[in-house]
Amino acid sequence: MDVQQAGRPVVVGVDGSESSEQAVRWAAREARRRKVPLRLVQAVDPTLPPHKYGDPGFGPDIHQIRIRAARAHLTDAARAAAEEATGVVVEQEVLDGFPIPRLLDESRSAQLVVIGDRGLGGVAGLLLGSVAVALGARGDSPVAVVRGRTSATAGPVVVGVDGSPVSEAALAYAFEAADARSAELVVVYAWRDLLLDQSTPLDEAIEQQGRAELAERLAGWGAKYPDVPVRRVVVRDTPARAIVEQSVTAQLVVVGSHGRGGLGGLLLGSVSNAVLHRAECPVVVVRGSADERQ
Repeated sequence: MDVQQAGRPVVVGVDGSESSEQAVRWAAREARRRKVPLRLVQAVDPTLPPHKYGDPGFGPDIHQIRIRAARAHLTDAARAAAEEATGVVVEQEVLDGFPIPRLLDESRSAQLVVIGDRGLGGVAGLLLGSVAVALGARGDSPVAVVRGRTSATAGPVVVGVDGSPVSEAALAYAFEAADARSAELVVVYAWRDLLLDQSTPLDEAIEQQGRAELAERLAGWGAKYPDVPVRRVVVRDTPARAIVEQSVTAQLVVVGSHGRGGLGGLLLGSVSNAVLHRAECPVVVVRGSADERQ
């Protein structure tokens, strides 16, 4: 673990939904694995009604009702976290504000921000694309979207690479995750000519080039993580489909937020966004180093 990350919490966006509870339980296991606190937060919409809060002439104080509901959600989430990962220090806080900006604020001091893939409102209830894309594109920490087989603890960690700086950061995260889980690492390198559906005589040459590139990218990682078995998958396919196919037996998928075109797509909304919506297990989106994000 990076020294700068030591002690930083795993943050979870809570909203009281079943998806949110699954995210909390997954994040609790992750916090225990990392030996860091678990921070549970729920953002309460600050939009004011057209009258002053608490004015008895205008009915109940809706804002306070929302805050009480959020506190109840956090209490339930803390209970679920304690059941899932005994001994993890749990923090909880109701945040005043909209979910995306408040979670972006949280990402500045978090090791990882975790959300469910759907919910009732608040955090995970927004469209998956809006929350995950915003966090993946602008957050200071990796973001995990908990979906699919959320309790899977067997199977490999899968990562997609294309040689871009962001995919290098994703590869580093994936090696660390595989090592922490004592899991195999599956490294996917996929290509496809969008203008040609059928195979071409160049495919063999492209595959050989891809394998050589992959070998170059993986050089040195074996020495750093000698206990992590690595399986290389070089395939002529759309990157998103190749990664989703590997996710069927995986316990975690790691993708970069964008890339040079070979894997990362052009923006988060392409390959990474497709994987977020279709993967059969939790997905972590990694943005890259602070220097690369500038």
